[in-house]
Amino acid sequence: MRRASRGFTVAELVMVTALVAILAAVAVPTARFTMKRERETELRLDLRLMRNAIDNYKQLADQGMIKVEVGTEGYPKTLEDLAQGVSIVGQLTKRKFLRRIPMNPMTGKAEWGLRSYQDEMNSDSWGGQDVYDVYSLSGGTALDGTKYKDW
Repeated sequence: MRRASRGFTVAELVMVTALVAILAAVAVPTARFTMKRERETELRLDLRLMRNAIDNYKQLADQGMIKVEVGTEGYPKTLEDLAQGVSIVGQLTKRKFLRRIPMNPMTGKAEWGLRSYQDEMNSDSWGGQDVYDVYSLSGGTALDGTKYKDW
């Protein structure tokens, strides 16, 4: 009687270890999938945030509220202009469109691909005249099969 209550048998330990290994094998890919999906959601949100800021800047420039540089077509010269702010005509304060330039969740850096109004639609090089659009510099592929740089 005393011998049975001392501990686990080798067979019981092997079965428990096998069950834990099976559960871990299922959990790890699911966790990776979930993390990638969260980063993709964050990337979409960051791109939308920056594009809305560019659109708001352009709208104020078209209304004559922001001084427009020649050759920029009313778009910001750099992304930093959106975060640092620009002077509004007739006001002493600056208008900021972004608190900061978001970090690209796919590359881990606050670096983005830029397109100017004068660039071709699928151009990978920035002409430098203005910031018309932003895209991710990541060469990765999304869960839906598209490239991040095409978002």
